[in-house]
Amino acid sequence: MFHKIKNVSPLPEYKLSVQFAEGVTKIYDVKPLFQKLPVFKILESNNDFNDVYVDVGGYGIIWNDELDLSCDELWENGEEVETPFDGLIAFSDATELWGLNESTLRKAISYGKLINGVDVCKFGKQWVISIEAMKREYGNITNR
Repeated sequence: MFHKIKNVSPLPEYKLSVQFAEGVTKIYDVKPLFQKLPVFKILESNNDFNDVYVDVGGYGIIWNDELDLSCDELWENGEEVETPFDGLIAFSDATELWGLNESTLRKAISYGKLINGVDVCKFGKQWVISIEAMKREYGNITNR
């Protein structure tokens, strides 16, 4: 089971804020890796730590050609934290997780099944939906 990563941000003290497609944010402490895996020690000795980014597809994070971490490592060993955006996911992520088409969600809005401003909201060109609304209308996540 992959927990796709949507965003990663470096934090002080060699920690990372990792946002997952499921609408969960976790804090991952990189410091223990400095002792366990000496290759990570380079992040401590220069300013490369802040150069972290999400790899193509969201299956991990990367600093350079030799340093990366998988989404599973970050999910299993990160500490879940609450943010104001927890439980909100993009339509594209919702449709992938539930095995639906985006048009299904748009039709649900037009038919009043999903209520704009309560269950869903549009930010610029991007629609987001609450996980609770998805579970209420479409059951548990099917694509895991």
